Amino acid sequence: MDTALDSLIAEPEGERLEFKEAKKDFDFGRLAKYCSAIANEGGGKIVLGVSDKRPRTVVGTQAFPDLSRTKHGLLQELGMRIDAIEYTHSNGRVVVFAVPPRMTGCPVQYRGAYWMRSGESLVPMTPDRLRVVLNEAVLDYSSTVYDGASLSHLDPTAINAFRGLWMRKSGNERLAHLTDEQLLMDAGLLIEGRPCYASLVLLGTAAAVRRYLPQSELVFEYRSSESSIEYQQRAEFREGFLLFQEDLLNLVQARNDIQHFQVGLAVFDVPTYSIRAVREVVLNAVSHREYRLPGSVFLRLYPRRMEIVSPGGFPAGVTADNILWRQVPRNRLISETLSRCGLVERSGQGVDLVFEELIRQGKLIPDFRGTDEHQVSVTLHGEIQNPRFLPFLGAVGTSRLQSFSPEDWWVLHLISREERIPAALTGRIKRLADMGIVERVGVGRGTKYMLSRSLYTYMNKKGEYTRKKGLDRATNKALLLKHIVDNGSTGTRFNELRQVLPSLTRGSISSLLIELRSEGKIRSMGVTRNARWYPTEDDRLHQ
Repeated sequence: MDTALDSLIAEPEGERLEFKEAKKDFDFGRLAKYCSAIANEGGGKIVLGVSDKRPRTVVGTQAFPDLSRTKHGLLQELGMRIDAIEYTHSNGRVVVFAVPPRMTGCPVQYRGAYWMRSGESLVPMTPDRLRVVLNEAVLDYSSTVYDGASLSHLDPTAINAFRGLWMRKSGNERLAHLTDEQLLMDAGLLIEGRPCYASLVLLGTAAAVRRYLPQSELVFEYRSSESSIEYQQRAEFREGFLLFQEDLLNLVQARNDIQHFQVGLAVFDVPTYSIRAVREVVLNAVSHREYRLPGSVFLRLYPRRMEIVSPGGFPAGVTADNILWRQVPRNRLISETLSRCGLVERSGQGVDLVFEELIRQGKLIPDFRGTDEHQVSVTLHGEIQNPRFLPFLGAVGTSRLQSFSPEDWWVLHLISREERIPAALTGRIKRLADMGIVERVGVGRGTKYMLSRSLYTYMNKKGEYTRKKGLDRATNKALLLKHIVDNGSTGTRFNELRQVLPSLTRGSISSLLIELRSEGKIRSMGVTRNARWYPTEDDRLHQ
């Protein structure tokens, strides 16, 4: 017996060593799954022609008679070279597939899934496990030089476009006289004279992108209604981003209807989609998608809604709630290059600009509800939800609006829609109140905020202001007291009092009751739900 095979058969089976009898044959797809899982576990071997239970014996296998063809198939499916060794044993043929470990931060996938071992089974990687693997890489993946990289893979038209954008942003005329190679080296897009993945994403020829980074693709689809299953228009862009960015935006603009609405005597024309906001969302998808995952970026356009979906969830620490102020660049070199072009600000992700654009136009803020561990999904709603917001901005004044932070815009949007303000944003309310833009109504837990009286006056909506603000505190207390006195000895439950003042929160009503009790006008008996409120003897006599 071959001593190497003898030693291998004696080893214990585990996550990195698998024995299969496979006397007649063995499914290629199953072999590819095992190779994916073993590579993801750190590398190992799959042995065919040996029993898997001890004491192991050679039984021989007829599977994969053409090993060269099998190895080529594995290379095509997995993107990695796997060696296959054939042993001749007295009991039959044995084949050992030697699987190398995956690269750092690069899980191996087969048919859309990243496989791992779970006991005796093969299962897709859990989202948590996949995130750990993807975050292993210390270096920026977009700055990695790919195998076979050549300057000929970059499109001269894209390089010239990059040169022009960089000159316009920097004002540096010297860039016009640099060779293409020196220009790209100065930008960090050539590493020891060779392009990296960022170079391909932004400047690559269609042929090079298709061969070396086929997932670097953006697909545009238009559907004429929400119920349409089939798209009415589709365009696929698989080349350097600087070659097609304007063509993509032109496709959106061609479907960008103007909405007309009137507030008072003023007539406003607002495009369904702010091209500036669309550009920022697209740039964000290109800059921050996970290029180690398969799948394209999709821009799906509807008459009143746009959805942009990109592979890879939010980077660690980023959520839909903190995305305005938490920036974690996933592909730093791509972001830096787009910043040199003047397309994005390196200090941010452009999300703040998207929020501001949509809020200014009276639309809903970006919707991230389709985001999960595997993708970031952003929906931009084109329908104008709050037509009065444009004249409201006129009341605030241009000079004050220029000092607004992204958080200020978000808070203003939430207050205008009477929505809950997240705890992380409550600190911005005082500034808006000091500017006379919002005002506080109520005290304690019942406090709420609304747009100020002066703004409603500017919009000729003084009656709406009075309705939203509600009755003053003294009047509210008087109504509660009257109801309690009218019920006399039967007492009044808290739920009845909420019917008396339905516009107030539970906390606001509780605060008014506490004041009435401290003034000696009412008393309570019982606790929690069974509590009842009664008038005091003195107050009954005064009614």
